[in-house]
Amino acid sequence: MAVENIVIVGGGLAGATAAKTLRAEGFEGPVTLLAEEAQAPYLRPPLSKEYLLGKDGEDALPVAPAGWYGENDVDLRLGVPVTGLDTAARTVSLGDGGRLPYSALLLATGARPRSIPLPGSSLDGVMTFRTLDDSRRLRDALSGGGRNVVMVGSGWIGMELAAAANSYGNSVTLLGLEQVPLAAAIGPELGAFFRSLHESRGVRFRLPASAAAITGVDGRVTGVRTDAGEVLAADLVVIAVGVVPETSLAAAAGIDLDNGILTDASLQTSAPGVFAAGDVANALHPFTGGHHRSEHWSNALNGGKVAGRAMLGREAVLDSIPYFYTDQYDVSMEYSGFPSLVEGPPVLRGSLERQEFLAFWQRDGRVVAGMNVNWPRSDKPQKAIKALITARAAVSADSLADPDVPLEQLLPGD
Repeated sequence: MAVENIVIVGGGLAGATAAKTLRAEGFEGPVTLLAEEAQAPYLRPPLSKEYLLGKDGEDALPVAPAGWYGENDVDLRLGVPVTGLDTAARTVSLGDGGRLPYSALLLATGARPRSIPLPGSSLDGVMTFRTLDDSRRLRDALSGGGRNVVMVGSGWIGMELAAAANSYGNSVTLLGLEQVPLAAAIGPELGAFFRSLHESRGVRFRLPASAAAITGVDGRVTGVRTDAGEVLAADLVVIAVGVVPETSLAAAAGIDLDNGILTDASLQTSAPGVFAAGDVANALHPFTGGHHRSEHWSNALNGGKVAGRAMLGREAVLDSIPYFYTDQYDVSMEYSGFPSLVEGPPVLRGSLERQEFLAFWQRDGRVVAGMNVNWPRSDKPQKAIKALITARAAVSADSLADPDVPLEQLLPGD
């Protein structure tokens, strides 16, 4: 079927990148981008980092300049919810009662914050974190300092928000279900590194612990009661316990789901002409032969590009190595690889004490993931790590740990 018009549902990085890719690839037909939020597509990573800390303004957030959509004849509709999808008729239904036909459709519906049924969660001063509006509210609440902040959740977002709250001069206590924060992502040794980083600045941890109830007076939060019975004073509570892929539209349309919307390596779903990208897509990855869903910006960026080409019938495969980064205080970290393939503890090069090191995870002697912390960018560590993963070559742990062995020398043929 010829591609005559394309509809993109979702105004995040994946959706906007797909629109940009369609025009870059020479597609001249109608492109409609439907965004549920009132803001034009923006980048999410700065919301918990530079923007939240006041280092960047809102001008650093847009995926494309404000005039790009009009100049490139992309019909950007803000604040427009999509209420239904008919894959047989190839139409989407809009919240205002209208319908849009499509010849190709991209579902880039993202994810929503995971909710937990806590008594008191509707009190003033309790919030989740996902959107630009959330970041605006949190920055306003934190920037004056001197407040008691309880962070519920010890994952990457919870730790980044805790760092920001502490940096503004607030008293921070963090709850998490793990024995060690971030242990599920990077293991207990490196999770302990990040915990020590926070504790050295005064952040308190309650691990493992969960919030049993949120207390308040006159509709305003005053504290959090843990499952151990401890009551933590709180002027502000942020619930950051992960996200859930937004699959309701696809589910109602009968599209195959499994931890997101299932797709092949070209991001095609089980419905003809319907593709999925970004946080919501559980895509087949050629490297592992299994499906992977990633909630990081690089996946949205690369997925938007692949979806744009694939919707035009061109050969395109999402085969990039997953990547993400975090900035907490004066520590900058980058990570590439497949956590699902990791076996055992990491091999370390450098020094945890000096807060400058590389970490490599292996499976059957092959590097499957790697991270750098405060490592000189001139060494291009992520480029080398991705090359080692892609090469699938066996590498000795001793060579990975030896700072005198350049990583490039560990690649086949060198």
